[in-house]
Amino acid sequence: MAARRERIEPSFDHQERVSEDELSISPDDRAVPSAANDRKRTSAARPAKGTAKARPATARGASGGGSRRGGSGDGGGGGRRRRRSFFGHVVRLGLAGALWGTLAVAAVVGYFAVKLPQEAWEIPARPPNVKIVSVEGTLLANRGLTGGKEVSLDEISPYIPEAVVAIEDRRFYDHWGVDPIGIVRAFVNNWQAGGTVQGGSTLTQQLAKNIFLNPEQTIQRKIQEAILAIWLEHKFTKDQILDMYLNRVYFGSGATGVEAAARRYFNKSAKEVTLSEAALLAGLLKAPSRLSPARDPEAAKARAEVVLAAMREEGKISQEEFADAASQKPTKAKSYWDGAHQYAADLVMRDIKDLVGEVQQDVVVETTIEMPLERLAEQTLRKTIDGSKQNVSQGALVSMDGTGAIRALVGGRDYAESQFNRAVDAKRQPGSTFKPFVYLAAIENGWRPESIIVDGPVQIGKWKPSNYENTYRGPVMVADALRFSLNTVAAKLIDSVGTQAVIDTAHRLGIKSDIVDNPSIALGTSEVSLLELTSAFAPFANGGYEATPHLVNKITTEDGKVLWERGAEVPPKVLSEESLGMMNAMLKRVVSSGTGRKAELDGFEAAGKTGTTQDFKDAWFMGYTAELVTGVWLGNDNGAKMKRVTGGSLPAQAWHDYMQAALKGTPNVPLPGNYMLGGPEAPLVADGNGGEYYDTELPRNDGVPYDGADGGQGRVIYDRAPPPGVVVEERVSPPRENDRNLFRRIFGG
Repeated sequence: MAARRERIEPSFDHQERVSEDELSISPDDRAVPSAANDRKRTSAARPAKGTAKARPATARGASGGGSRRGGSGDGGGGGRRRRRSFFGHVVRLGLAGALWGTLAVAAVVGYFAVKLPQEAWEIPARPPNVKIVSVEGTLLANRGLTGGKEVSLDEISPYIPEAVVAIEDRRFYDHWGVDPIGIVRAFVNNWQAGGTVQGGSTLTQQLAKNIFLNPEQTIQRKIQEAILAIWLEHKFTKDQILDMYLNRVYFGSGATGVEAAARRYFNKSAKEVTLSEAALLAGLLKAPSRLSPARDPEAAKARAEVVLAAMREEGKISQEEFADAASQKPTKAKSYWDGAHQYAADLVMRDIKDLVGEVQQDVVVETTIEMPLERLAEQTLRKTIDGSKQNVSQGALVSMDGTGAIRALVGGRDYAESQFNRAVDAKRQPGSTFKPFVYLAAIENGWRPESIIVDGPVQIGKWKPSNYENTYRGPVMVADALRFSLNTVAAKLIDSVGTQAVIDTAHRLGIKSDIVDNPSIALGTSEVSLLELTSAFAPFANGGYEATPHLVNKITTEDGKVLWERGAEVPPKVLSEESLGMMNAMLKRVVSSGTGRKAELDGFEAAGKTGTTQDFKDAWFMGYTAELVTGVWLGNDNGAKMKRVTGGSLPAQAWHDYMQAALKGTPNVPLPGNYMLGGPEAPLVADGNGGEYYDTELPRNDGVPYDGADGGQGRVIYDRAPPPGVVVEERVSPPRENDRNLFRRIFGG
């Protein structure tokens, strides 16, 4: 039987030697089988190989015996074990911390991801673009929320993406949506600068913010931005992300996307943008409104140079390219979209919803505008206003063909300065340009151009109109009353036929505005727009048919699918042949020998009417040929008086300048109607100078009936050669002196 092993009890004799380290629990402190303990103690009792000479035993060590020395040896190995135990503990804590940290991050990400709206996981469609073109296909404008159509990377200048990446996100092609290196770099730069000088967001994060989130600066938004950026990087290629970014980022001044910005600031497509222009566009992204070249061209130029430097550092451009682009002078862009054609584009956007409903995709609108005529109209109007010294600050011009198709529309002197469309939205008193409707109503009620009426004082109720020069001519022919725009005769005619007949006539021809039922409307006191007044003159030019003004011919999708197209219905006839002939015979004389002589065209038969309101606040000329009907208005937005500007002066001159150029190269087509003033049997005589031609059966210019005595002539019918087929029977002496004085007063000279 084996000897029973004596149990060794623990000793507490030296508690003062126990340190905190020795109280640490180690694997040796766990209960193990006795044999194993014996082996451990035996092993611990052996001196370690290569161990230094033992230190002399102290008194306490001696009294402890071998068991204490063994304890000392065991304590040396235990220290190493305790050190390993400590480091293992740290590792375990680190792993546990990492695990819990990962779980915490996952929880936070999951929480903010769940709080994202469901639509955040689907790329929203870019707002549709409305491309507006002229009748010949020239781009007038891109409209919609963005101000420009979407373009792919291969459709734009390569300088643009290079500039944007260089200044906004140099590591764009290297990161996975969020760039820790960029964040650290931004933090260091901002800390050194003592403020925010650099952002850490990637282009992908900016895209996520632009299309999914609001711009508020919160922790939640930044976390959601990062989540969406990583999702975008997973779902799309880098080029697709850059493509979306460039088409959706805001460049200031109402331009979203590179195409809109290029059109807005440089009046060119994004494909044509130069290096210096690309740098300017990329520089705007930091602060689009503040750095816009429409607001501060110097600041925009300075920022562009920073972009160029970044491109040079990245090796995207050479030093020579950098120097050349940096040397470009800053150019101030217009404060708004430029060009009179923008007025037409605005009008298209008003009409498009009624034509096709809500626009759900990119569309192309084909208009009736002829771009050469539009430019000509803008240049003519601006030249007239700028060259005047008569306190004229604004004007408008509308030109249409006989169908009502608007060929040119100018709503003001400068669209960039004022987008208010004076051709369409301004309602002004038309003055004497309204008189043709009075005369037409009289013709339709039995009056004739040759009818004699007395030009003299008149009173209708409390209304006492007077002529422009406060003079009276006595008995005059109706045609001459219109030619010289006599107010008293217009008043007598409306009193004869009634105001309602005149109102009905004006509405029938195209006036849409409400007309006040008052005799004073004979002198144009009821306000109308230039557009409707111009269209109301069109029946005189087109043979008597209604001419509804319109601007849109067709609307299609980008791939050519027709969404709406104007029909070809024949409009109703609003004038009889006889009335049309009489009106054109009278209105032609307004231009050839009346108040509108400055509008007379070389080589083209024209007719029209002047108009001037009280105190020279408004001046008009409405005129037409068989090809075009054009109206011109001049005045001031605040109603300030002009310096004696009449319809027969600046407006008539502007009309002449525009029409003479617009009709160049077209044949002279006679105006419809073959009515001859004075009747077909009236003999004509010419003065001795071969200038003026008279009808001997009509009263003389001074109102005295012609009796053949003292060589006096009758009323002037033509002041130049009469139309073909009219025979001049004889030549007589020149007009009497009082006739000459009359012509000097009316025509000057």
